[in-house]
Amino acid sequence: MPPSSANNKLKITPVILCGGSGTRLWPLSRSGFPKQFLVLSGTNSLFQQAVERVNALAADDIQVGETLIVTNEEHRFLTLDQLREMKSVSATLLLEPVGRNTAPALTLAALQAIENGDDPILVVTPADQTVIDTAAYVASLQQAIREAATGAVVILGITPDAPEIGYGYIQAQGTPDLAPLQVNRFVEKPDAETAQRYLSEGGYYWNAGMFVLKASVWLKALQQFRPDITTATQAAWASRQADAQASSPGTQTRFIRPDKIFFENTSSESIDYAVMEKLSALPASLESLAPLKMVELNAGWNDLGAWDAVWQVGKQDENGNVITGDALTTGTTNTLVYAASRLVGTVGVDNLIIVETADAVLVADRSQSQHVKKIVTALQQQHREEHALHRKVHRPWGWYDSIDEEERFKVKRIQVKPKASLSLQKHYHRAEHWIVVKGTAEITCGDKIIVLTENQSTYIPLGEVHRLANPGTIPLEIIEVQSGGYLGEDDIVRYDDSYGRGSK
Repeated sequence: MPPSSANNKLKITPVILCGGSGTRLWPLSRSGFPKQFLVLSGTNSLFQQAVERVNALAADDIQVGETLIVTNEEHRFLTLDQLREMKSVSATLLLEPVGRNTAPALTLAALQAIENGDDPILVVTPADQTVIDTAAYVASLQQAIREAATGAVVILGITPDAPEIGYGYIQAQGTPDLAPLQVNRFVEKPDAETAQRYLSEGGYYWNAGMFVLKASVWLKALQQFRPDITTATQAAWASRQADAQASSPGTQTRFIRPDKIFFENTSSESIDYAVMEKLSALPASLESLAPLKMVELNAGWNDLGAWDAVWQVGKQDENGNVITGDALTTGTTNTLVYAASRLVGTVGVDNLIIVETADAVLVADRSQSQHVKKIVTALQQQHREEHALHRKVHRPWGWYDSIDEEERFKVKRIQVKPKASLSLQKHYHRAEHWIVVKGTAEITCGDKIIVLTENQSTYIPLGEVHRLANPGTIPLEIIEVQSGGYLGEDDIVRYDDSYGRGSK
């Protein structure tokens, strides 16, 4: 490809769809800390890997612009913390007030992308996938970008190597090595017999959920097929609010919040159902709307949709076991053991998934790991917190770990980041004792401000307005002992908060 001037380069905008909850990877993945923020392969989280991959697509004729990340309010600070570790990435966070699936999410990104009169090519990818061969990934995406520059909608198809029933399929025709393929149709997740037939016949590819197209092409196609989604999302966008938070030193990441009421009125629909499947079945009168093409992706892709997939991509020992954490095995084969907080021992077992966390343990047959979400559903029906939160809960100022609890007391270990603070707040039903075990604490209690260091403590009476802050340069850790008749997290009245949170 000959060199191009900056003005002639194809301008791309990476779009990371970061709204999933990853219920099939419970108990490690939960709605409060879903799988895209976990390190399941390599040294970075799946989200960080996705951001790095799409920001590596520059070429002589391709210019990479600002990354757009579509996520939700609850995960904005998780996202920001992980972006802070990526020094060279410039990003804007589009914060969905409620989940409405991927079609409205992509529409928000397209509206942001054309804000200044531009019409970049959107490279759209989920945040929770893994790729082994980055060079092959880059080559396929660059091919898709060049095709999308002609006005086509390009999807990425994975060459299947097994009769997988957990993925949707794309039927396409053509020779992958020569040019993008023509998409004939989309196929729902098949049964085992149908999946085997697809594998034998050829011409069928797994749908990776990755798309490359101009922002204007998406908006035009959505208006054609789902004008209701277009209208509601545009109304939410028109009433958006924006603010910024510091990310890496000297830079800020913008938060953009569409209007909640308008966005709640948007239909929940996927990109595939809203547009892609309809494009593959266009009548002759609409064939000029946007040709639908597919580029093959043969790069060791996996969406890590269940624990069996994590075992497949993991480093297996001589017995076929994938071990993470403190584990001892004997007579154990073809098993995944993930020990997060304590020693796990296995004896004489085969083909299992064993995942241990501080507050839950999962044991499953590997072939049944797709059904873990049934456990999550049962937890939700029983109103148990384990479906959503870990014992260790991340907050924008740091984290807390509930290490012991009985009827009228709770003990927490709390860490506060340097220069961070909790909200100015009070509780109606509990008093608190704080003991500093590391760092320096600046404590507001009523009209007094005191500074405590290691081995010093204080008492916060019931109903007293108070705040905990870390004025130092190292993390602050305290042990908090709560006592009272009600110890729920919703007993908080916030008067001032650095992170824009109201009372909960």
